[in-house]
Amino acid sequence: MIFKNLKQNIDIEDSAFNKLYSTRIRRLAERHWTPVAIAKIAADYLVDKPNKKVLDIGAGVGKFCLVGAASTKGIFYGVEQRASLIKLSKKIAEKHNVENVEFIHSNITDISFSDYDAFYFYNSFFENVDTSCPIDKIVVPNNELFQSYSNYVREQLNKTPKYTRLVTYWSTWEEIPESFNLEHSELNGVLNFWRKMS
Repeated sequence: MIFKNLKQNIDIEDSAFNKLYSTRIRRLAERHWTPVAIAKIAADYLVDKPNKKVLDIGAGVGKFCLVGAASTKGIFYGVEQRASLIKLSKKIAEKHNVENVEFIHSNITDISFSDYDAFYFYNSFFENVDTSCPIDKIVVPNNELFQSYSNYVREQLNKTPKYTRLVTYWSTWEEIPESFNLEHSELNGVLNFWRKMS
């Protein structure tokens, strides 16, 4: 019912969507997973024409990709370094017949951005510098990793074609190259919409 409603543009409460996940995953939702309403707004901006390939940089439990795939005509790819979260995301997509989504078990530094048209970033590297709400014990906080991941994303984004779209949520803007212009912001600057202009 959740995905049927998303396809018909019927609003879904975050708490209802989060019931797709275990209690442990739900407890992390407020800090780590994109709210449904934010995912819909971001996906609508990124998918400005059908079959746009959108990469979620650090997909977590796949929530942004699942919502985006169900509510737009884009194709969503989520890259995530935790195998358990990839398995969970794929299971939900298969169970609910969400076909225009793919989850990739990989480190972001092994992904070429040239394979995608638009990008979503919910500060997935921040867990390397913030120890207050860890997802698990797999990722050990490391300031240097935060910097190297941010640098990699900035370099990759800088190589994308003119007019490439990017949405950031709770970002420090470390990963955004100067070639991207801020088009507009929502939620007091927490949600930002960018386009590459040079």
